[in-house]
Amino acid sequence: MELLQVADAVAREKNIDRDEVLEAMEQAIQKAGRSKYGHEHDIRARIDRKTGDIHLTRHLEVVETVENEATQVTLAYAQKRKAGAKFGDFLVDPLPPIDFGRIAAQTAKQVIVQKVRDAERKRQFNEYKDRNGEIVNGLVKRVEYGNVTVDLGRAEAILRRDELLPREHFKNGDRVRAYIYDVREEARGPQIFLSRTHPMFMAKLFAQEVPEIYDNIIEIKAVARDPGSRAKIAVLSHDSSIDPVGACVGMRGSRVQAVVGELQGEKIDIIPWNNEAPTFVVNALAPAEVAKVVLDDENRRIEVVVPDDQLSLAIGRRGQNVRLASMLTGWDIDILTENEESERRSEEIHNRSGLFMQALDVDDVIAHLLVAEGFTSVEEIAYVETEELAEIEGFDESVADELKQRALAFLDVRETEANDRRLELGVEDVVAELTGCTASQLVKLGENGVKTLDDLADLAGDELVEILGKDGPTEEEANEIIMAARAHWFDGENGGEGAEAPAGGAPKAGEQGAQA
Repeated sequence: MELLQVADAVAREKNIDRDEVLEAMEQAIQKAGRSKYGHEHDIRARIDRKTGDIHLTRHLEVVETVENEATQVTLAYAQKRKAGAKFGDFLVDPLPPIDFGRIAAQTAKQVIVQKVRDAERKRQFNEYKDRNGEIVNGLVKRVEYGNVTVDLGRAEAILRRDELLPREHFKNGDRVRAYIYDVREEARGPQIFLSRTHPMFMAKLFAQEVPEIYDNIIEIKAVARDPGSRAKIAVLSHDSSIDPVGACVGMRGSRVQAVVGELQGEKIDIIPWNNEAPTFVVNALAPAEVAKVVLDDENRRIEVVVPDDQLSLAIGRRGQNVRLASMLTGWDIDILTENEESERRSEEIHNRSGLFMQALDVDDVIAHLLVAEGFTSVEEIAYVETEELAEIEGFDESVADELKQRALAFLDVRETEANDRRLELGVEDVVAELTGCTASQLVKLGENGVKTLDDLADLAGDELVEILGKDGPTEEEANEIIMAARAHWFDGENGGEGAEAPAGGAPKAGEQGAQA
């Protein structure tokens, strides 16, 4: 009964199941038994759950061919000892209770301690695995090399040095509040990982301080942090009568100050969320004022124009303000002053006007009118509807038609020149037909050494995209083109005969590629 009392005490102390403690004891006794009778034997121990008596037994398996005499017996021998014995049965021999020597007792203790520790770790993991994303309070148990071990009461967690705020130091016995960002089962070492720098730590702190967030009336849409220095948080109210920014700030800033105090004075900008990207970016750059924004949806870039005296404020110290705004909104932000934007715009207008004057043989007045109407290339003028071009002030249908004809003539000349250059470079017709590229794009291929079907087939999709630039295919389309170019490689071993390439003349190119 003494053994059962010990098991009960350990189970209560460690908060684990009593049976797990008894199983650990059984394994310890089993190990001691094997040390006494020989490790080659199949020795098993069982503790009676009611009386606490220890039963030690040796097991012999009945097999057809004996390979290990210590653990196996033949059917004939087994049937002499036990009538009706069959293959797979075990003969069980009781063994006398063993007297634990000092070494055996020490070994047994180690096994029990290890098994109890494993059971405790398993209990900890099961208890905390669903608490990922919570804030917990604990006491600092020890600090090693800047890493803080935190006692959570029923478990231990680790707060690594890189998850602490800058210049933040804890000592034994300090209270600490942190965010559980990961719980994973590991053989040894910590399995509950805490953070005070995680963006969601701030979000959860606000949820504790602002009842409207806890009640889901106000939603935290995004958080961006420069831990210990500055942060931006975007909030949205689901109730039109409640101001999300005011609710988070609180009376005389009481709510936000509680969060700032926990984060060692980290400055927090609370931003109203907006579905419209330009408005949201303008809000995110606060306190800087923004004059104008230009979006590039495809590359998720946004160009922000600010007054000259607002540039340093918009960028922030060491680029902090614009960096946090970019993290918060998910857009790459380029900041220009009004002067820089004006200069760049003037240069663009000058370049486009010069292009139109040269390509269409018109004076600067007409060229400036075309630029002012938003035309950026000769192609746009060549393929726009005549009526739309005629609507420009000072133009009529005859002028519009003449401009279109001149634009088309310019494009024809340019295409002819590019085609001559393509032939001069030695770019084969089959490459032109397979890629569907314009003559100017084929010149780019030729200048980059892509002249035959095999040259094209040797490229990777991203290489083809890079060569052809923004007007070329997408990476997916480029991969399809390259796979089509490689088709002749797999159409037989006899020099590519019979290759059915996707374009005319491909068999010849396939033969050339095979010979090469």
